[in-house]
Parts: sequence; C-alpha cells; structure tokens
Amino acid sequence: MHYALYLQNMTRLGSTFRLFKGSFMNKSSLKLGQSIRRLSSEETKKALKPNGTKKNAQLSKSDLSRLFSLAKPERARLISAIGLLFISSGVTLAVPYGIGRVLDIIYTTQTEEERQKRLNEFCGLLLGIFIIGAVGNIGRFYLMQSSAQRIAKRFRERIYSAIVNQKMEFFDKRKTGELINRLSADTQLVSYSVTMNISDGLRSLCSIVGGVGMMLWTSAQLSLVGLSIVPAVAIGSIMYGRFLKKMTKKVQDALAESTHVAEERLSNMITVKSFAKESDEVVRYSDKLQQVLKLQLKETSMSAAFWGFTGLSGNVIVLSVFYYGGIMMSTSSLTMGDLSSFLLYAAYVGVALGGLSSFYSELMRGTGASQRLFQLLDSKGEKETETKSSRPVLLGDLKFENVTFHYSSRPDANVLNNMNLVLRAGISTALVGPSGCGKSSIVALLLKLYTPESGLINLNGHNLSDMDTDYLRENISYVPQEPTLFSMSVEENIKYGKPNATEEEVKEALENACALNFVNAFPDGLQTLVGERGAQLSGGQKQRIALARALIKKPDILILDEATSALDTHSEQRVHDNLRKIMKNKTVITIAHRLSTIKQADNIVVLEKGKVAEEGSFHELIRSNGLFKDLTQRQMNRETHTNYED
Repeated sequence: MHYALYLQNMTRLGSTFRLFKGSFMNKSSLKLGQSIRRLSSEETKKALKPNGTKKNAQLSKSDLSRLFSLAKPERARLISAIGLLFISSGVTLAVPYGIGRVLDIIYTTQTEEERQKRLNEFCGLLLGIFIIGAVGNIGRFYLMQSSAQRIAKRFRERIYSAIVNQKMEFFDKRKTGELINRLSADTQLVSYSVTMNISDGLRSLCSIVGGVGMMLWTSAQLSLVGLSIVPAVAIGSIMYGRFLKKMTKKVQDALAESTHVAEERLSNMITVKSFAKESDEVVRYSDKLQQVLKLQLKETSMSAAFWGFTGLSGNVIVLSVFYYGGIMMSTSSLTMGDLSSFLLYAAYVGVALGGLSSFYSELMRGTGASQRLFQLLDSKGEKETETKSSRPVLLGDLKFENVTFHYSSRPDANVLNNMNLVLRAGISTALVGPSGCGKSSIVALLLKLYTPESGLINLNGHNLSDMDTDYLRENISYVPQEPTLFSMSVEENIKYGKPNATEEEVKEALENACALNFVNAFPDGLQTLVGERGAQLSGGQKQRIALARALIKKPDILILDEATSALDTHSEQRVHDNLRKIMKNKTVITIAHRLSTIKQADNIVVLEKGKVAEEGSFHELIRSNGLFKDLTQRQMNRETHTNYED
C-alpha cells in the first residue's frame, strides 16, 4: 500500500525535480561549455616535443601545472568563487533531503493543524537556504566568468606579443588563419578550461561525493544497487573522452583549413572576380566544409552512442532503485520520504557523473590547446636571440662580404652565392637584374629580417649582426612595391612611421611625396579613411602615402622597392627631385625595372644568379655592352610596344 501511494505521488514530484534540477544543477555552465567547443578552432599542427616527437596524448603533471599557472593572477577571485561554489553545492544537496522531509511531514503527521505548522516552518527554512544558494550561484558565476575573460585577455596579449616578435622564417611557414585561431579560439578555450570548467568539475565532484554520502546515509543497501553500474559508466566516459580529444583535433584541423581558404580568398577578391572564379571558390570552400562535416558526423555518431548508453544506464539505475525501494517500503525498511530523497540524490549523482566526464574532456582540450600556445611563448623571438646591441652611426658604406643566403623554405636554392657588394654612403644606388637574382633578399638582410648562411654584412664598419635591431630599423625606411596601408585615416597611416609627429610634419612628408594635393582634395582631408589595405585609394596614391610614411622618419637609409612603379612619368620625376633634396648626403637604395627610375641613380649594381655582374653609372654600363645593356634594350622594346598599342 505504501508503495502504491508512493508511485501515485512520484508524478507530481517529477515536475518539482525538473524545476530544482534546472535551478541548481546550473545548465548554463553546460551550455557555455558546448559553445566553447563549437567555437574552439585548434591549431592544425599537433603539439611536438622539442626533439620533434609527438607528445603523449595523456595529461602530464607539468602540462596541468603550467595550464593552471595561467590562473594565478586571478587566484583571489577564483578562491572566492570556489568558496561560493561549496555553499551553492551544499544548498543543492539539501534539496532532495528537504523534499523527502516534506513528504514525510505530509504523510506521517496526524493532524491538519500540526501538518500546516510544520510545513510552514520547514518550507520557510528551505526558502532561506535556497536564497543563500542563489546568491552563491550568482557570485560564483560572475567571479568565474570575469576571471576567464581577464585570463583570456592577458593570454592573448602574451601570445600576440610572442607572434609579432618571431623571426620572418616563422611567418614564412605558417598561415595567417592558423595564427588568428590561436589568438582567438585557443586562448578562449584555455581560459575556460581553468575557470568555468574547473568550477563545473568541482561542482560535479561535490555533487558526487555529497550525493553518494547521502545515499549511503539514507540506505546503504539501496546504494549498492544504485551504484553498481557506475564503474561501467566511468570506464565508458574515459574511453569517450580520449576518442573525443582525437576526433576534435581532426575536426579542428579540417575547420582551420576551411578558415584559411575563406580568409585567403576574401582577402583577394579582386583577383577572384577578375578571373570570374566566384563559383569555383564557392565549390572549393564547400569541399572543405564537406570534409569538416564528415568528421563531425563521425563524432556525432559516437557521442549519440555514448549519451544513449549513459541515459540507458541512468534509467536502469532508477528502475532498480524503484524495484528494490518498493520492496523495502513494503517491509517498512524505508519511508516514502527516504526513497524520494534517495532517488533525487541518485539523479544528482548521475548528472554529476556526466558533468565530470565533460570536465575531463574539456580539460584535455584545454591542455592540448595550451601546449601549442606555450610552444609559441617558449620560442625565442628575433630580438631575444641577440647577443649584442650596439647603436653606431649608420651613415657609412654598406658592405656584403662573401654572403650566401637561402630561404628556410627552399634550403637547396641559394638566392645569394658568395656575393661581394659595396653600397657607398651618401649616394643613390639602383639594384637591377632579372627576377629572382637577389635584389629583395639584399634588402631583407639589411633590415635583419633574415640571417645569412655565411659571410659578413658591415654597415659603417660595424657588423650588422651586432647592432640593436630596433635601432637599425628605426633609422631605415622601407617602401615595398605593394605598400600595405592599415584600415585607418591618412594621418594615422603616416604617423605610423612617427607616432609623435605634428600635423605640420605630416603635411611636409605628404608634400615631399607629392601627395598633399590629392589628400587635400579629399572631403575629410587627413582624416580620410583609406579602407582595408588602402582599398579606397588608387595604386599611385597608396605608394605616395607609403612614401610619406617612410619620409616622416627622416631616415639615414631609404630603401625603395619599385616604390614609384604606379606613378606616371611626371609624378615620378617630381618625387625623385624631392628625394634628391631631402636625402642629400644620405643613402638611397632603389630596386627598379623602369628605365626612368634607374636613370635617377648615381650608381647601378647589376645582379645575376645571386652575384654582382656589373656596376657603374648608367652611361658606363650602356657602353660596356654587358647584361645591363641587354636588360635595358628589352625594357625599351617593351615600353615602345606598349606605347604603340596605346
């Protein structure tokens, strides 16, 4: 009879339990975890040990120690949050006990008046406890979430600093999309794993320990029945977690590749549209997404099987508890309130086991992501490897002595071969030669973007490798053939070369670059936004603003890599006339193919196959009937042919 009465009332308890479960088991944390998992775009390169071997997939003490060290600056807030967590978890564990006692009051109290009095007192006490739990939950969530945001900000700053200070070889080998993923998703995942994930894991652990303890206290015999399936679920959770880590890496590898395709194409839409390849690029991106979907469906299938198994296990436990609990109630070994409390505690333990499994999976994700990020932090930047930092006067001859150089991506193809070259100070020197002969590589070595394999580079009698890199670059201005402008105003782009420059200095630089007139013609003048990569400007306008940005520094050495190639002949001549005035007695290095540019140089160096083939003035080289004359004749033929077609 007691058992039948119990079954009759359990339907009413179901909705009550769902309400309490939604309030106290904190589903928002689970949703946050799911959102983080969807957002996480882990690096495509697997974590490697310094010797290049794959790191063991299992967590190591050092990995965890370093991961948790990220939370040290927030330890006061996190300790407070954990304290509030224990309070809210204690309140949560009081819910089943309170419900059981309410049922016992209802069904065991003899008179209506006494029942009402006891219900009022006990429910009032429960309400106060629930309010305390709600306040604890609010404080816990705020402290954990704000700490996660601070950790993510701090970690992103460190990672960004590590990235921008890497050597050029680093950027030659990595894709922009991968680095962006590290900065955004990986750092967010790591910060979540040491804050909200730890909070959810501790909450689940408290629920398991407290729930099992209360189950044993309520009925040890029934506890053995209810917990009999836990080992199987635990083993399944561990296996699922390991599978999830491996599969997540594959999914995110594929996702990172699709992100790279999208980023690269969107950044070069002019090329895509000029070749009418929009449809082809949509198909290309769709193919990448199909690979992602295929892996995600495999992960989903395993997840469905796992959660189906855990759901079945939970239902079997409930059924077993119902069965044996009913038998114990029929023998008066258990009251209705005790059985109700036991069932709720069993449900809490079941949910907490799922939460603990999720905690383990997220911790593995966070550790995997942190390994890749810590690799970045551990790798020495170009300035950290400097052993000396001299700051000599840069006005002097630049000498390349037996210099050999190749790019790390092409170790078998030397760009410079035992080259000897002297660029005299105070004059303009043009570097000419066929494509791939080493012109731009000379500039890259001068800027210390790369290090030669052998040989010495001396500037004013000082070894370039001994010079302070920042000092060197602050006194050299470089204008590439394809200048990059930032998505800022004209003034801000020019002040990038000298942040404390006055408006008069900005206008002077624009005047020297023959750009002041067209900038003044803009409705917003200096405050005109140039668009992403200067998309709102013409090629010639971009080159002249980039030149103004270089000139505002008043450099000792000016490097122009086809910096006036987009200008008309008249504008180019005006620019060169201005450069002769402002760069008098300073060194100008020009990389050029146009005859009009080459003729402006005081000295011309002709390169071929990584060596100096000829050197002299324009007229001297023309009379020598060598490589330069041949290159010049080809250029004149092309210009004549172009003019004829026009």
